[in-house]
Amino acid sequence: MSHSLHFFTPSNLSAPKQSLPKPSYNRWFPVTSLSPKLISIKASTSADPNSSTTSPQVLISDNGTGAGEILSFTPQEYDTPPSQSFLSDSSSIDVDAVTEVELKENGFRSTRRTKMVCTIGPATCGFEELEALAVGGMNVARINMCHGTREWHTRVIERVRRLNEEKGFAVAIMMDTEGSEIHMGDLGGASSAKAEDGEIWTFSVRAFDLPRPERTINVNYDGFAEDVKVGDELLVDGGMVRFDVIEKIGPDVKCRCTDPGLMLPRANLTFWRDGSLVRERNAMLPTISSKKNCSLDWLDIDFGIAEGVDFIAISFVKSAEVINHLKSYIAARSRDSDIAVIAKIESIDSLKNLEEIVQASDGAMVARGDLGAQIPLEQVPSAQQKIVQICRQLNKPVIVASQLLESMIEYPTPTRAEVADVSEAVRQRADALMLSGESAMGQYPDKALAVLRSVSVRIEKWWREEKRYEAMELPAVGSSFSDSISEEICSSAAKMANNLGVDALFVYTKTGHMASLLSRCRPDCPIFAFTSTKSVRRRLNLQWGLIPFRVSFSDDMESNLNKTFSLLKARGMIKSGDLVIAVSDMLQSIQVMNVP
Repeated sequence: MSHSLHFFTPSNLSAPKQSLPKPSYNRWFPVTSLSPKLISIKASTSADPNSSTTSPQVLISDNGTGAGEILSFTPQEYDTPPSQSFLSDSSSIDVDAVTEVELKENGFRSTRRTKMVCTIGPATCGFEELEALAVGGMNVARINMCHGTREWHTRVIERVRRLNEEKGFAVAIMMDTEGSEIHMGDLGGASSAKAEDGEIWTFSVRAFDLPRPERTINVNYDGFAEDVKVGDELLVDGGMVRFDVIEKIGPDVKCRCTDPGLMLPRANLTFWRDGSLVRERNAMLPTISSKKNCSLDWLDIDFGIAEGVDFIAISFVKSAEVINHLKSYIAARSRDSDIAVIAKIESIDSLKNLEEIVQASDGAMVARGDLGAQIPLEQVPSAQQKIVQICRQLNKPVIVASQLLESMIEYPTPTRAEVADVSEAVRQRADALMLSGESAMGQYPDKALAVLRSVSVRIEKWWREEKRYEAMELPAVGSSFSDSISEEICSSAAKMANNLGVDALFVYTKTGHMASLLSRCRPDCPIFAFTSTKSVRRRLNLQWGLIPFRVSFSDDMESNLNKTFSLLKARGMIKSGDLVIAVSDMLQSIQVMNVP
């Protein structure tokens, strides 16, 4: 059985109603403008060869083969084996290898919807380690320009691409810029430094020859010693380690450790005075740094453009102007580039201008570590929820990051509080969760990723069972009438999928926009997103619920469906009788059918 709904723009507002025989639906949508085409809804039923029931008639618009007249409908390819319509060539469709196995073994409903971002560092930069992360569920590999050389990052990018080509993955690459915040140096090459309670450490703007003096930290900001005052509290990495300033000697600042902990290279530094964040000088620093004593963000951005990364994450974004400027710069440097810009929300300024920043960007990251150093800790959970909600409302993917499983840097099992934290991010329907130090330099990166995966799957299952048919009241985001139709189609398709209990949603998209709109609705079933370009497929791998495929397709939806059914059945990923709903950004339509 096949049913489809097609939406087109009408030639005028007074189009006469057509009387269509059942089981076709007869409903007209008033429209106020645009191109002279007919709006129609088409319902079609594949005929049973043993039935005497005649085939229903349908209204064919001038966007198809007719010109708005009533034509008789003849069942087409859905009644014939797919192999008779298309050559079943499994090599002509690209799908993530792990997802393929998961679908074969456990079925549609078992697939994880929340995506995983892993920061790559010394513990995971080898090809075998990267493959282990991909097998474990990594969707995006993050490289942090605060650490390592560009040559090192180039090698990581090459290995990820080799992994995709040789092993059938679609791992995207995200490059994170350093930003202009105040931070520590590289610890003289050490992977970390442990500060104990009561120890005296020196923070200095001086450059030191190796070996670095004991308990001495280099600071990247020349005005650090001038701005800080005796009695201030210095927070490392959002408060993971705390010091009291006890003495200033020229360019050196002596501090006593009050909260011991592990300090990582280039950790962020903030200082508080009388219970308030000292931010006047930091607020004047540019978001994208070009100072000689900082890692040159613009050179890093040029590096990312040249390497063709999928995402560039910008640190400490203060306004939408920064995002727009960067997008213009990327377009000028590489006209064919489709790099997405992710805004990191990690400062008071980011929260003040949150909606305009999210609207201008292609996605956002809740960087809770640095954010928690600028606002009271008890405000971080509500800020996270607000950011996640706004991103979903504006149809932008959102990543929850920082200290999700911090204890697993050193221990093989997370704390119960960390599991609860991960669960809450999944329950909020964030698109992705991100590991930082856990995967970059932790002792148990694979186990940390396994915890994220298992918690996500369990909470998603609970949510579907307990909160089925969640209301999807999302504001309109389209800027044109055509965009509004696409939103209505995706919203309707998601609701139909929940109400009918379909096995999967299929979306055919050239740009990824229609798939993104479906993801925004958070349907119960997985979304199979078919696109013809590798870069779009990788970018879709960041968004909630999407299983991205790369396959060539045409503007003929019935041919596309037959071809897709044939290829997926040949690989054992779907079977006859599975119920699917299909939409497309090439032809504004909804089709409901069983796999033949």
